[in-house]
Amino acid sequence: MVKPSAPHFTPEALTFLRALARNNRREWFTPRKPAFEETLKAPMHAVIDAINDAMQDFAPDHIQPPQKCMMRIYRDTRFSADKTPYKKWVAAWWSRNGLEKTSGGGFYFHLSPKELVIAAGVYMPGREQLLAIRAYLLEHHEELRQRLQDRKLRARMQEFDGLRLTRPPKGFPPDHPAMDLLLCRQWGVSATLPAAVALQPTLLREIVERFRAAAPVVELLNRPLITRLAAQRRVIF
Repeated sequence: MVKPSAPHFTPEALTFLRALARNNRREWFTPRKPAFEETLKAPMHAVIDAINDAMQDFAPDHIQPPQKCMMRIYRDTRFSADKTPYKKWVAAWWSRNGLEKTSGGGFYFHLSPKELVIAAGVYMPGREQLLAIRAYLLEHHEELRQRLQDRKLRARMQEFDGLRLTRPPKGFPPDHPAMDLLLCRQWGVSATLPAAVALQPTLLREIVERFRAAAPVVELLNRPLITRLAAQRRVIF
């Protein structure tokens, strides 16, 4: 049961994000950075700490300090036509220990003025990771299907569309029974809730219940990546 004092956001957090969306400029944000840290960064860190405590039961290898979990508010505009400097949301990402922060399977949520998104899985794997997961699914696709079909998970989250390829990936048999999964470029589940959910003391429960249900999917997707990482370390040492 979530205690009444469970960490959550205040209406001022959404007010700040709405104002940032209208005034996405450094000259606006810089003098208001203390307000950002008070209304968004501090409660985000508190939520992350509470989720970390819960993760000890179902995803201990994903526990990360808040300063690593919380993603930067600053946008990388180097390769984007959109040069606005700030994101319009705050987000956190729990990678597995040993894997790069934006790679492999992990847990994620973000809050914008319009929605609270909770997700888990592999979102942007690099080329080698993509190949490793596809190769693993040749033999383990039924296990992944079973985990994605879990009743508790399906009641709380929906499967990614997968950003599917239009033709079989090179080097994989086109008639393989796992082909629907091999066509994917990402695997996982997500849920989209109203932003107002983040203002309630039940926020922690909403996130943790979904992370817990999705943990078996994340664990399976990370298996080939952890095996690959261990092999690389043996070569180095």
